[in-house]
Amino acid sequence: MSNGVFMLPSMANEDVKPVVSSTPLLDFMMQLRDYRPTIPDALTGNYLNLSGFEASDRRIIRLVSLAAQKFISDIANDALQHCKMKGTASGNSRSKSKDHKYTLTMEDLTLALSEYGINVKKPHYFTSLNVLVCPLVPTPTCFH
Repeated sequence: MSNGVFMLPSMANEDVKPVVSSTPLLDFMMQLRDYRPTIPDALTGNYLNLSGFEASDRRIIRLVSLAAQKFISDIANDALQHCKMKGTASGNSRSKSKDHKYTLTMEDLTLALSEYGINVKKPHYFTSLNVLVCPLVPTPTCFH
């Protein structure tokens, strides 16, 4: 890099047009080095490796983590907006109170996810005599 211009080392300087770097992008990439995203690097790196992408630069992994965090945040915000619209449409008398508590329901989440092209269907309920529900174990234990 000289004077903000990046050149690929494998190419000669003869017929190559230089790519001028933008300062905000460089600053952003340098800030990613110190940023700790909500989604851990190990988790993002694992899913990137499972998909066939191997990133040696930690900033790339953090950039993907930040994009995933933004995606999840947008979905949660959209689900909250659906919940608020549903509450105002039903004509709640609690609208005068400033302190609202909202519950994320599967219905609101399904509507929010459908805006992003993700279809969610309710699973079939599983009932069987072979299932024992234990209060100490959060999931049913099956006996075969």
